[in-house]
Amino acid sequence: MSYVELTHPHTTPTPVLVEVPHSGLQVPPEVESEIQSTPLAVLRDSDIYVDQLYQHAPQTGATLLVARVSRYVVDLNRGPDDVDSAAVPRHPRGRRIPARGVVWRARTDGTPLLRAPLSVEQFSRRLELFYHPYHRALRDAAAQIHQEQGRVLILAAHSMPSSGRRTVGGGKVRRADVVPGTRGRSTADGRIIDLIDSHFRQAGLSVKHDDPYRGGWTTSSYGTPKRGQHAVQIELNRALYVDERTSEIKKDDFAQLRVVLEQLVEKLGTLMTSSGQFATG
Repeated sequence: MSYVELTHPHTTPTPVLVEVPHSGLQVPPEVESEIQSTPLAVLRDSDIYVDQLYQHAPQTGATLLVARVSRYVVDLNRGPDDVDSAAVPRHPRGRRIPARGVVWRARTDGTPLLRAPLSVEQFSRRLELFYHPYHRALRDAAAQIHQEQGRVLILAAHSMPSSGRRTVGGGKVRRADVVPGTRGRSTADGRIIDLIDSHFRQAGLSVKHDDPYRGGWTTSSYGTPKRGQHAVQIELNRALYVDERTSEIKKDDFAQLRVVLEQLVEKLGTLMTSSGQFATG
């Protein structure tokens, strides 16, 4: 069974590839016995409903890639060698990771996730079954778009809790509505970043770049603008479209945000298609 869903453009293709790695909710039978969780916990630790927010992207000419497996199985926005030694004690590349590696040992609330530490074989099986197929699909889709159009923009679609702890003082602070992550404007052409910024601000949303998320493994690995390959991670504040206490969709707000995102993907497609000045690799 495939846990990777690739949707091709429904109209004239653009160089935009939207990837949604963290909205998946499935815990496959191959690893179900290794994980202790509940459907509600899986939902709350997902990038909740982000796949639905971007589901109209192919109608604008973009390609859409969605992972259906939960990140309780593998975290697709981390490197394959990002191994937590507490989760996989015998792995030769294991190291103590304060947050979470490519395989999580605890949920975001600190509750233990693994029933027991994994063997190297169990860990490798997760990567072979669920991690590598997704990144092969992402790599192949990006390469095909680049070959056909001379450039590609990977839009890494995520969501984040509405608040987080301050780095100084430890108190909680409400996050911006939108956090574009480009690692100091290094993973995409500045015109792309500026368009994203102005689009969300014109929609009445607050924007803060790289804080608290600068872009994860996918953005840093795929974002090489000089080769005509651009990547931007977009974190959406979940309070914009869901009730964080119940995980229920705010219907009107959700519909409005989906339109804002559809318009963004369309604008980016127009920019990438019309500009003759982007590097083509």
